[in-house]
Amino acid sequence: MGLDVYVGSLTRYYLQDWESVVQRAAREAGTPIEVVRPEVEEDGEEIVTDPDQIRETVDMWRDAVSQALDEHLEDSLEWDESIEAPYFTDKPTWDCYSSLLLWAAYSEHEDLERPTACVDDWNEDPAYQKSADPEFETDYGALLRGTSTWLPSDFAFTFVSEDLTGEEACFGSSVQLLQQLFDLNAKTWQADEATIAKWRSAGCSENAPLEDGAKFAFSVFYELARQATNHKLVMKLDY
Repeated sequence: MGLDVYVGSLTRYYLQDWESVVQRAAREAGTPIEVVRPEVEEDGEEIVTDPDQIRETVDMWRDAVSQALDEHLEDSLEWDESIEAPYFTDKPTWDCYSSLLLWAAYSEHEDLERPTACVDDWNEDPAYQKSADPEFETDYGALLRGTSTWLPSDFAFTFVSEDLTGEEACFGSSVQLLQQLFDLNAKTWQADEATIAKWRSAGCSENAPLEDGAKFAFSVFYELARQATNHKLVMKLDY
């Protein structure tokens, strides 16, 4: 099961009107990957393919979440939900994503020895467990609280709610994510924009050392969080 990061409207996402970087590369090379999608869901219900119907469902869900969080938000939740909205995507891989999470966690637990090799299960790591503890005031809540979807509004908390499929998910702010990634870089690497861009273009090998993987995943999340914030789009993990 691979990991992609998608930035765009939820309407486009659930309509599946987007390509992963692997699909795009294959198409541009003249060998497109055929994506076979089921005609019915597991419960036997037909999958909705009408963009207007999906857009209406997204709008209703957003209004419900916005109303539920009303006392905690300065402004109601708003973002571009048009099917014509641009989208952006990249593939950080799970091991690099794990390395980024641990790089952030160890930056605020300097009493613990940071591993040098890639860690398969970040949930078992002591620094991550400390940062993810709700009792700990982490500086990287938008990254280390199990968030899988970031909304382009500025709020300092994360929350758990059902997504459009009825599955429970953790939501955060892409505005806060971008700021926290900026702060993480300032605290650790202090890399300039050109260097961060080089990390992304260079990619990363499988099971690379933790810091190398963290740099690559950082560059992916940093750029996509910026696109999500600038274009007022949702950012979402896809796996």
